[in-house]
Amino acid sequence: MSTAQAFTLYPAIDVRGGRIVRLSQGDYDQETRYGDDPLQLATAYAKQGAAWLHLVDLDAARAGGYTLSTLVRQIVDTTGLQVQTGGGVRTRDDVSAILAAGAARVVVGSLAVREPDTVLSWLDAFGSERITVALDTRQDRAGAWRLPVHGWTETAAGTLELMAARYARAGLQHLLCTDISRDGMMTGPNLELYQALKLTVPTLQVQASGGVRNLDDVLRVQRLGCAGVVLGRSLLEGKLTLPEGFVATRRGDTPC
Repeated sequence: MSTAQAFTLYPAIDVRGGRIVRLSQGDYDQETRYGDDPLQLATAYAKQGAAWLHLVDLDAARAGGYTLSTLVRQIVDTTGLQVQTGGGVRTRDDVSAILAAGAARVVVGSLAVREPDTVLSWLDAFGSERITVALDTRQDRAGAWRLPVHGWTETAAGTLELMAARYARAGLQHLLCTDISRDGMMTGPNLELYQALKLTVPTLQVQASGGVRNLDDVLRVQRLGCAGVVLGRSLLEGKLTLPEGFVATRRGDTPC
C-alpha cells in the first residue's frame, strides 16, 4: 500500500466545558472558543468526507475522569465516524467504558508516560488496534525531547525516544506525537521531530499533531512517512479544508 493510500486526516475537536475550543501550547489560560455544538461540527466533518475524528476531553486531561462518553455515542450513531478519543484516561475501566460508548480507539497520554507497564497490559487486554499512545513532547534547553504530563503542566522523567521505543518493542501500532510548542500556534509542524521518530521507531504508525497551517504542511508530514495528521485550528479557521486535503493526499501531491 502506498503512503498516499494509507494516510489519514484526523479532524480534531477539543471540548472544554461542553464547548469547542483550542488552547495555545497547551495553556488553559490561552483558550479560543469556536462554538458550542461538538456534535454539529462532527457531523459537518463527516459530510466533508472524514472517516475519523480525534476527540479530546480537555477538562479530564487536567482533572481526570473522562466525561465525553455520551458525546462519543451521539457522534458514532449520528455520523458513522470512527472516533479516536482521550483525556483523563486513568484506569482499565475508563478504557472499557469509552470503547463501550462506541469509540474505535482510546488515546492514553499521561498514564502512558507515568505507568507504561499498566498501558502495555492494556495492549494485550484490548488489542493494539484499540489503543493510541499519545506522547506529547517539549524540547528542553539541552535539546532532549521531554514528556510533559497531567494536562502538560508537569514533566515526567525520561525522553520521547526511549518511551516510544519501549512501546514499539511491545507491539504498539498507533503513536500520536504533539510538539507542544507548536500546538495551536499555526507555525508549521516540527518536521525534524517526525523524521527522527520514523528513524527511531519505524514500525509505529505515527500521527503528527501541532502547528499544521495548510495543505503544504499536511503533504510534508505525509512525505516523511507519517500515517496521519491531526487537524485542529487550520480547519476551524478555514486555512485548510478536508476535501482538498483528501484529494491531495490520495494523489500524493508534492508540497510547494
